[in-house]
Amino acid sequence: MKPDQMYERLVEMIRGYNPQADFDKVQRAYVFAKIAHEGQKRATGEPYIIHPLATAMTLAEMRLPTTIIAAGLLHDVPEDTARTVEDVEKEFGPDVAKLCEGITKVGKIKYRGIDRYIENLRKMFLAMAEDVRVVIIKFADRLHNLETLEGIPPKKQYRVALESLEIYAPIANRLGMGEIRGRLEDAAFKYVYPKEYEWTKKNVETSTRQRHGYLDKVMGLTRKALLDADLKDYDVHGRAKHLYSTYRKLLKNNRNIARIYDLMALRIIVPSVGDCYAALGIVHGHWTPLKGRIKDYMAQPKPNGYRSLHTTVFCEDGEIVEFQIRTHEMHQAAEYGIAAHWAYSETKRNKVKDISTNIDWVSQLADIQQELSDKKAYLDSLEELKIDVFRDRIFVFTPKGDVIDLPEDSTPVDLAYKVHTDIGNTCTSAKVNDDVVSLDQPLKSGDIVEIITDKNRKGPNPDWLKYVKTHGAKSKIRQYARAGIAAWIKGVIPGLKK
Repeated sequence: MKPDQMYERLVEMIRGYNPQADFDKVQRAYVFAKIAHEGQKRATGEPYIIHPLATAMTLAEMRLPTTIIAAGLLHDVPEDTARTVEDVEKEFGPDVAKLCEGITKVGKIKYRGIDRYIENLRKMFLAMAEDVRVVIIKFADRLHNLETLEGIPPKKQYRVALESLEIYAPIANRLGMGEIRGRLEDAAFKYVYPKEYEWTKKNVETSTRQRHGYLDKVMGLTRKALLDADLKDYDVHGRAKHLYSTYRKLLKNNRNIARIYDLMALRIIVPSVGDCYAALGIVHGHWTPLKGRIKDYMAQPKPNGYRSLHTTVFCEDGEIVEFQIRTHEMHQAAEYGIAAHWAYSETKRNKVKDISTNIDWVSQLADIQQELSDKKAYLDSLEELKIDVFRDRIFVFTPKGDVIDLPEDSTPVDLAYKVHTDIGNTCTSAKVNDDVVSLDQPLKSGDIVEIITDKNRKGPNPDWLKYVKTHGAKSKIRQYARAGIAAWIKGVIPGLKK
């Protein structure tokens, strides 16, 4: 598709979700970027303007306002052309200019090896804490780069793809952007693990071909059941699981694809929460649910904000099928996460700062940046940070019903320190679902955890460092140990002088 055709398609996409959008701003941004990038080519040989257009189209898929889309069109102008951030501000105002400047800061990384990796992490974290919209634009930018990697040398292909798997996709997941995470992972997968990619793709295609007609039949039966129950304004469609996500699940299931029930899940989209539960009842009225496979992420959302009802049922001819049931708003949020905060609206820009700083873990990362200004300290803490930010999340409950978000495999000690430093320092044991457990027992999502403390306890046990997972718990235990050593030295040295 030629640039002008892509631009026309972009306008159609925006008009489809916001007919009152500021199309003049989009057109001016396109013309400004096209002139600024005139004569530049990408490594694929295409005119450079193709890239910002593709970036803007991904942002339009998320139904974002024109301020963000204009910044997507202009995101490479200050870094790669003679035009400056000041030129952008003069033409488009401070908000668009600020976004372009933020993307330029994230993009300028001159290091190699582990130094590059660390600097990339640091810049992404700081950008999120400053204005999370910058990272959303960066995801769209990185996605198109991944989809057009064929024009660059193999070593660089591998580096860009690995960086996307290890940094970009996990952050997208933490921001609740399931669709973007899946697309980033799938685009990177074939460059990082080419043999595993081909093997997974072949298995999935075979399985999907075999089940396609069957799922069409089940969708038809589901629509009829919803219609007979007088449920209105529903949508039923199939969803193929992303390849990299399937690969990771295959590894957990001894590479047995028959044990992956959500390879092709069916989605039911309805207008209201009440309709969601009604649809769940209708599905269970027709087919028998599998024990332990009903998950209510509406009553108990995932830590990244994901809300939906999941159920797995014995369907026609004994086949097993997963259903995901949600409202239209929940569906938008599940696909695009935090980006859904800006969907449709051109007037929410004053809330952006609040959205960025109200994400608990983003605020924590901003604090960590201040603590770890020294590169060696950052490197030493890198694995802990990766666990805190990138590991799959669980959510557990306190006896009062508070929901606590933790990395997978966290222990009662991690939870204790998440609640309060004093509780961590004085904890002695824990009750999980009313059973007394040791402090090193990994917790699972949905556990109700009571921390038992002893106010006479002098402080944490250094051995806890062997099994705690969170950066917060580890830093508090070390901090207490350092304070103890300092006090001991203060007491011993005067005695030695005597």
